[in-house]
Amino acid sequence: MKRRKQLFFLGLLLSCMIALCACSGSTENKGNDQKEAENGEASKNGGSVIVGITNDLDSLDPHKAVAAGTKEVLFNIFEGLVKPDKDGNLVPAVASDYKISEDGMTYTFFLRDGVKFHNGALVTVDDVIYSLKRATGLLETSDPEVRVESVFSCVESINAITTEDGKQAVEVKLNQPNIELLSYFTISIIPKDYTEQATKPVGTGPFRFVSYSPMVSIVMEKNPDYYMKGVPYLDEVTFKISANTDAAFMELRAGTIDIFQQLTYEQANELKDLYSIEIGHMNLVQALFLNHKAAPFDNLKVRQALCYAIDRQMILDIVAGGNGTIIGSNMFPGFGKYYDETLANYYTYDVEKAKQLLNEAGYPDGFHFTITVPSNYQAHVDTAQVIVEQLKKVGITAEIKLVEWASWISDVYQGRNYESTIVGLDSNLSPSDIVKRYESTSKNNFLNYSNSQFDSLYPKAYASVKDEEKVELYHQLQRILTEDVASVYIQDPANLVAVNKKLAGYQFYPVYVQDMSTVYYK
Repeated sequence: MKRRKQLFFLGLLLSCMIALCACSGSTENKGNDQKEAENGEASKNGGSVIVGITNDLDSLDPHKAVAAGTKEVLFNIFEGLVKPDKDGNLVPAVASDYKISEDGMTYTFFLRDGVKFHNGALVTVDDVIYSLKRATGLLETSDPEVRVESVFSCVESINAITTEDGKQAVEVKLNQPNIELLSYFTISIIPKDYTEQATKPVGTGPFRFVSYSPMVSIVMEKNPDYYMKGVPYLDEVTFKISANTDAAFMELRAGTIDIFQQLTYEQANELKDLYSIEIGHMNLVQALFLNHKAAPFDNLKVRQALCYAIDRQMILDIVAGGNGTIIGSNMFPGFGKYYDETLANYYTYDVEKAKQLLNEAGYPDGFHFTITVPSNYQAHVDTAQVIVEQLKKVGITAEIKLVEWASWISDVYQGRNYESTIVGLDSNLSPSDIVKRYESTSKNNFLNYSNSQFDSLYPKAYASVKDEEKVELYHQLQRILTEDVASVYIQDPANLVAVNKKLAGYQFYPVYVQDMSTVYYK
């Protein structure tokens, strides 16, 4: 994590250099080739696109946003000290560089010169300190609506320092070692004295806010003062809100949307002559999440029976044409070395084994339960429909309850008033972020899961500053969740994206975002 990261446009620059070096002939010819290359870059600029999304934004204030669907949009308006690139590296953004002390107790961020907010004001060290303190709950007067991650409880102080060469930096001191904290410094840097963030958001990202109409759209335009030269290419981006995937699909058929992700396999097939179909991963943990305080899911053998009764490969085949990655615990492959791929096949499809476990659990004739699914995510709805049919083979009757996204947040996530649900959980690029919700005391443990072994091991994994040890401990945590069937883990779903054939540059990230800064017209 200490290694310096290159900015993501370096690859573009390198490819241009290689093209120039490959030219042959006279100096005049080389000059013409260079002009053509420059003209090619210039021709990418301009135009507008409409991106379809299926959920409204829960807040325009980035420190108050909860929903992954909101964050994927605001990624274009706001930036942190660092930001993820398409390869999962955390690269400098508002910061020009950073360093982490050997003991994992101090993070130092060196501020990039000349970064401007969308209102034209230069970003100062005071803005950065205010933003960090607001997001970590260290302001003297805190806003209860600001979402403060529990991970920031280790932050002791945030102060400005001056480097030996006279530049400004921000030093974050911790009260305990933490070498995973870097991914949380993607939190948005906002102006200190700006009071309209909830209605007219101002950040430093490649696009600046224009307008927002609830349940209709959010419009943003090119930031002409963006510090990263050459991007974005587009003049304007509109994220258009549709009620669900079916409604968006109708607009795709009509050609009124340029980009839309999370298509079903059938929809992608129908659109392949009209759009380019890009295939990536959603970088989510999709699972049948269980409320452990709702019988019969407080019974381990019932939970195990569900695992054996569900054919995950069939889900992938039916829902996404075989695309996607089967997972066995609460982590996905994007986490690299921290992800334990051996758990994917811990439970195999076995109807007879499922029936045996149900009989041992006292449910020889099965039982009835409800799967609550947000209606705006068709991939989760389709997965639920396949599972309902599969469970019938072992005598279990499952009923799907479709709800609006806002209702899912209030009733399931916050109220914990449900039996089971199918959604996808996203994460920062930190292994602790994807598994910490299973701590019995975690406020976002909407599963009501409790395991003393997990509770005792998680703090050790989180606090470790030895890489090998940390990897091994996170593997152990995943195994606990698998063996105890904390949830019925299914897949990191395939992300089928329809892209206007006139467009290029759409990229997939190992986090849940849609980056419009790299998109351009051919």
